[in-house]
Amino acid sequence: MNEAAHLLTLSGVSKSYDMPGHEGQISILHDINLDVSRGNRAAVMGPSGCGKSTLLNLIGTLDRPSQGHVFMEGRDLAGLNDEELASLRNNALGFIFQHHHLLPQCTALENVLLPLLVRSRRVGDDDMQKAEALLDRVGLGGRFHHRPGQLSGGECQRVAVVRALINDPILLLADEPTGSLDGDAAKSLADLLIELNEKDGLTLIVATHATALAERMHRIYTLRDGTLHDFALDD
Repeated sequence: MNEAAHLLTLSGVSKSYDMPGHEGQISILHDINLDVSRGNRAAVMGPSGCGKSTLLNLIGTLDRPSQGHVFMEGRDLAGLNDEELASLRNNALGFIFQHHHLLPQCTALENVLLPLLVRSRRVGDDDMQKAEALLDRVGLGGRFHHRPGQLSGGECQRVAVVRALINDPILLLADEPTGSLDGDAAKSLADLLIELNEKDGLTLIVATHATALAERMHRIYTLRDGTLHDFALDD
C-alpha cells in the first residue's frame, strides 16, 4: 500500500473502550481500512450508535486507535505526541458538528476568529478581512455582529462552517452537519459543502443519516457491526 498516494489512509484501525460494569473491553470499530484522495468527498452512513462519530474522532486525531494506523499525507499519526497532534488539528483539519457549539456571548465574527486565538495568534487586519470575506461568501455579510441567539439554526451552522475554514484546512470533517436543520436549511448547507469541495478542492468526509446529502458525495460507506463497507460494492 502506498499511503503517500492518498491524503488520508486508515489501515487496520480498531477501537475498543473500557466500560464500567463490563468485563474486558467493548469493541466499537473493527479492522477499518479506508483511502481518501485529496479533493474527494465521502459519506459514512449507519444507525445511531454504530461508531460514525468514533471514526471521525480517530480521523480527526481527537482520539487514538486501539490498533492499526492513521496516515495523513503518508505520515503515520501514531508517531506524533499530543502537542504535534494539536498542531495538526489546528492547521490541517476543520470540524463541523450537528450542534454548532458557538459561544453565545460572542458575535458571528468573534466565533469565527476563535481558532486563531487557540493558536495563540494575534488577530490582525488580514485575519479580520478573511473572516468577513468568508462570512460574506456564505450569505452572512450582514450578520457579522449578530450573536447566535439572533441567528437561525441554518445561519449558526454556516458560522460554524466558516469557523472550520478560517485556518485553511486540507480536510473537513462533518458529523451530522444537517441533522438539526429543516429541509431548506439542510439543502442550503449541503450546497455550501459541495461548493467548497468543487470550487476550493477541500476534501470532505461527512457522517450522516441524510440520504440526500450522502448521495451527493463521490463515495458512500456504511458502518455496520463495527466494520466499514463500500456502499457501491455492497449493493
